Amino acid sequence: MIPGWSRMVRVFGRIGLLSFGGPAAQIALMHDALVEREKWLSEAQYLRALSLCMLLPGPEAMQLATYAGWRLRGVTGGLLAGLLFVVPGALVILALALAYVQFGTLPLVQAAFLGIKAAVIVVVLQALLRLGRKALHGPMAWALAGAAFFALFALGVPFPAIVISAGIVGYITARPGTGQPVAAPARDAPPLWQTVATWAALWATPLLVLWLTAQAFLLQLGLFFSRLAVVTFGGAYAVLAYMTQTVVQDFGWITTGQMIDALGLAETTPGPLILVTEFVALLAGFAQGGLALALAAGAVCLWVTFVPCFLWIFAAGPYVEQLAARPRLSGALGAITAAVVGVILNLSVWFALHVLFADIGTYGALPAPVWASLHLPALLLTAAALGLMLGLRLSFGWTLPLMAALGVALSLGGLA
Repeated sequence: MIPGWSRMVRVFGRIGLLSFGGPAAQIALMHDALVEREKWLSEAQYLRALSLCMLLPGPEAMQLATYAGWRLRGVTGGLLAGLLFVVPGALVILALALAYVQFGTLPLVQAAFLGIKAAVIVVVLQALLRLGRKALHGPMAWALAGAAFFALFALGVPFPAIVISAGIVGYITARPGTGQPVAAPARDAPPLWQTVATWAALWATPLLVLWLTAQAFLLQLGLFFSRLAVVTFGGAYAVLAYMTQTVVQDFGWITTGQMIDALGLAETTPGPLILVTEFVALLAGFAQGGLALALAAGAVCLWVTFVPCFLWIFAAGPYVEQLAARPRLSGALGAITAAVVGVILNLSVWFALHVLFADIGTYGALPAPVWASLHLPALLLTAAALGLMLGLRLSFGWTLPLMAALGVALSLGGLA
């Protein structure tokens, strides 16, 4: 039975508004709504769709919602489901970014953000532990994770090169299997070339307009986030270090502290964590030219981040049964996921160094903290966040305001 549009709006709108807690919580929420309650997808269909979305770059939960909507009501249904998953969080990020620009430099606000940054260290550590338990099975996976960490931390190898290399290794070393029976593509799907050409043109059109109108900053921003959309395997955590290096060190759009604040605020919103890119774009645009340019930068970022997600799903969705039967693709995904563990470990170390120490030097070729610059209040707040989230297992939603309040309390007490 095909659901009506009003029912789809209610169900997918509820998913979008309640999609806090990262991809694991979002995937569980969708399973409850789409499989258990509405019975729009069977268990097998849901798991095959999830496997497909994990193979693709981009936020898997948002793409899973898009696939479900596409399967129910075609392209229009996919657009509806995907947009309802993204738009609530995008609006919240817009409001938070504008408030941050106005009030983020006040001393008490900075003290609150110190508490949030401490919580972010623990959030990334939790993501590392969850993914490590899932991905690191066998010597090859551990070797890939270690190599990815060393390549990033010690050698500065670009993140896209690590993803591509890991995928190639996984594809080559995967054991051939019998696979499942291969089903034909959906009969009502347009030709693959037509889908790809249509959505690629939609993706590229704003960039072409920016190039023709000589909008150098917006074009540079759009091209960068377009590249990011292609290599975002393993979730937003996997590309944060690469994004930070580019927007902070290479382009100089924002500071390291603002980048960490962006992640902390993005964790508080519904929708995919990759919406942190919108926050970064808004701050960069405001620094370059005020409110109007900030809004334009945010719009460009959202477009080039999420239009590719629709491209991947509408192009690959009709072939989900065939893709599920390809063991080498699964091998490539497993290798990429293992490498992403090393990438997130690098991010954890990077965040901890920049929150806990005022100065970062080098030891040989490796980044190393200047121990005399250790920030004691940050260390105390990080210990508190560890106790709340790993010891008491308090959710991030409860930990965040507590850590912000603790940061303010330390400041009022003269300790921060």
